[in-house]
This record gives sequence, structure tokens and C-alpha cells, in this order.
Amino acid sequence: MSYSKQKIRSLTGVNVAGFTADELHHYFLSTLKQGMHGLCFSAYEEGQKPGDTLTYSQVEKRLKVLKPYVQWIRTFSCTEGNELVAKASKGMGLKTLTGAWLSDDLEKNEMEIEALIDLAQQGYVDIAAVGNEVLYREELDEKQLLEYIGRVKKALPHLPVGYVDAYYEFENRPQLAAACDVILANCYPFWEGCPLEYSLLYMKDMYHRAQKAAPEKKVIITETGWPSKGEDFNGAHPSHENAIRYFLNTQQWAQEDNLEVFYFSSFDEDWKTGDEGDVGAYWGLWDKNGNLKY
Repeated sequence: MSYSKQKIRSLTGVNVAGFTADELHHYFLSTLKQGMHGLCFSAYEEGQKPGDTLTYSQVEKRLKVLKPYVQWIRTFSCTEGNELVAKASKGMGLKTLTGAWLSDDLEKNEMEIEALIDLAQQGYVDIAAVGNEVLYREELDEKQLLEYIGRVKKALPHLPVGYVDAYYEFENRPQLAAACDVILANCYPFWEGCPLEYSLLYMKDMYHRAQKAAPEKKVIITETGWPSKGEDFNGAHPSHENAIRYFLNTQQWAQEDNLEVFYFSSFDEDWKTGDEGDVGAYWGLWDKNGNLKY
């Protein structure tokens, strides 16, 4: 089955009006099989959540599902078994954007930072991320974060080091943008209430705003996605079709403009409903049992 660009493309993204369900799913599968830059990864299975210890077997099992489709894996933590993700990924020939999880628990932060440095020095890390949205959550201040980034950069002088947060944090914090070797920006039109029809334009604007914060540096979109179920968030509507369209828009834009994007997420995760409401459980391209959703 083939599709003309005139039929499927518009200024605001993929136009699936008139597509049958079979055509839409075929287009999704053909895009997925072409491969993508990266995926945000979680190995937590039913009944598990952060704080539970992961095993190598469950990490490897889930990575094997993703390996045919990705070049990079992004992780969020370096403790409680999450360090195994970087090791298993490298063993499969995948590159890693490996993150240390930072919070207001300073003792745990030390464990995360030391584990990130150790993994990197062993050769398991291609890009080091010092924290994820810790400023957005207001669990550390900028001075504390900059000290952690400085420590990691000093320990890993030959590795790109950055920090992950919403795109606007880099606009608002020039010292943070200056401290990062690479800008790691989360871009979520959904969480800003943008209707699907305008979400591609909105995401492009987010990306360009992160670029302007540090024009001389690479910007990587470290998270973006759309949930397939749940309650509306202002004008943003979760649905099976919208999730597919958003994925297609993202991958086509990334290919056309040669962008590095980590899609969120690999698998559905029930534990996320505590922070995000019912939509939290439905961001994956695969369901919680490892079956491709679309």
C-alpha cells in the first residue's frame, strides 16, 4: 500500500481524514519499521513502580521488543536496577542517553550522581543527563543543579553532559543553558492543552525556542508524545487516532529536519496515574504487556 504526500501531509501534520482504520494502522507500522532515533524506556511491569528493584531479565526482555526500531534508549535513573538498562542496551548495540534522577533527597542524589559517573567511565553512556525536570518540580534550586552538572562535567570531560527539562526552562535560565553541553528539552503540546490539529506547529515552536536559548548548541527533544486514552487536558484530547497522528507527525518532522527525538514512551505504565491522572497509564507505543498498541 502506498500513500502520496499530497494525501497524508499538510502544514499541521498528517491528514488522516478518509483513511480507513486499516490504512491508518498500516501507515503507522510502515513508519515504525523505518526506525526512529530513540525511545524513553521503562522496565517496570504490572504492579511495579519507582523504588522497586529491576532485574536484568526484565530489562533485557523489554529491550528486545524495542531493538528493531530504535538507535538510542533514554533512561531516567542509575540506581535500583535502572543502571542495568544502560549495560543491556550497549550489549545490544544501542546508544544511551543515561539520566541520574535528582530530587530533594540529597543522599539519594549522591548515589545517582556517583552511579552515573561510574557507568559513563565504564563506557555505557553516550550522553549523560544530570536530572530530569527537578526545577519544574521545584525540588532543587538552580544553584544546586548547576553544582551537580559541574561535578559530572569535571568527572566526564570527554562526554556530552546536559540536563532535561521543559523547553522554556532554558529560555528562562541562561546560566543553565550555558552550563549544558547539549540542550535536552521536553516538548509536550498535550500538557499545554494544545489541540492535536495544531500540535505539530506548537512543538516546532517549542523546539525553536530551546534553540534560541543556546544557538551554538545541539537541541535534542528528550520527551514528546500523546496519550491514547484518558481525560481531556483543556483542548488536548487523548484518543487512539490522535496518538497515531501525533507519532506520525513527530517522526516525519524529525526525518525531514534531521532532528534527534526521544519519543515518550515505550510501554504503558500504570503507576504514572498517581502523578498524571488516568492519562498517565497510556503514553506507550506498546501496552503494559509488551504488545504493540497500534
